[in-house]
Amino acid sequence: MAKAEERLMVLDTPTLYFRAFFGIPDTITSPDGMPVNAVRGTLDFVSHLITAYRPDRVAACFDADWRPAFRVEAIASYKAHRVLEEGPAIEDVDVEVVPDALSPQIPVIEAVLDAAGIARAEAPGFEADDVLATLAERWPGPVDVVTMDRDLYQMVDDAREVRVLNIGKGVAKLEVVTDAVLREKYGISGTDYADFAVLRGDPSDGLPGVAGIGEKSAAALVSAYGDLAGVRAAAADPASSLKPAQRKRIIDAAAYLDAAPIVVRVVRNAPVVEHDDRLPRTPKDPVLLAALAEKYGLKTVVARLTKALAER
Repeated sequence: MAKAEERLMVLDTPTLYFRAFFGIPDTITSPDGMPVNAVRGTLDFVSHLITAYRPDRVAACFDADWRPAFRVEAIASYKAHRVLEEGPAIEDVDVEVVPDALSPQIPVIEAVLDAAGIARAEAPGFEADDVLATLAERWPGPVDVVTMDRDLYQMVDDAREVRVLNIGKGVAKLEVVTDAVLREKYGISGTDYADFAVLRGDPSDGLPGVAGIGEKSAAALVSAYGDLAGVRAAAADPASSLKPAQRKRIIDAAAYLDAAPIVVRVVRNAPVVEHDDRLPRTPKDPVLLAALAEKYGLKTVVARLTKALAER
């Protein structure tokens, strides 16, 4: 059993490589002309995070299914705007829109992580968010959840030392999100966040929310009535203090409110494939790592990653 004081860092790897791809020009290429901007950016992000936060264990989490069937069955619009509309389907599985210059870089990122000895983690049928949540839920010590997806705020727990490192403004300017931060920002804690998010909705994920209820009113409702069930009970109770307009909106949104929690709440017991997340001080396969660095023009970033492993 690991020592409870060991710190685990779980990485929302798709977020890292999408952010790197769109933040760094794709004119950065390997010796044979292949764009490697996402590879370089992702590896530099990982190096910075290891150096700055000194985790004992790291798991780079990936999507085994970026749009799981159980979420689509609950709300058909879930991530529907990100589905590739042209080209052949693969066994009736939705294909995510990924820039042509990014797709070939993802296997390179995976290969470099493997050679460095940084664990990759996924769960068949689940998103990276569910993998992050499962690993954070079962770890007995402190956890840093690296993402820019606010839905993972539901994992924040000051008592368990689980915090989110939100990279929305960049890895170097990330926001450390704790229960104290959530209370200051929204007036709620991490345990309230999923119910708050259901009410508010999230257009970027195809979740409409309850009409007329925005961020402030969603937070006020959850704070006043405890949770989503309490809000719905208040709407159904003519004697409650809910305003008539809010009562009607919540009642009218019954079908959405039945389904949305399935989509919004991360799965905390996903079947994560076995992996060894202990962070090495030297690369697992230095020969392969050197070959990858040579082939893809990554010598400088691989050197930084190797240095980060050695000096943490």
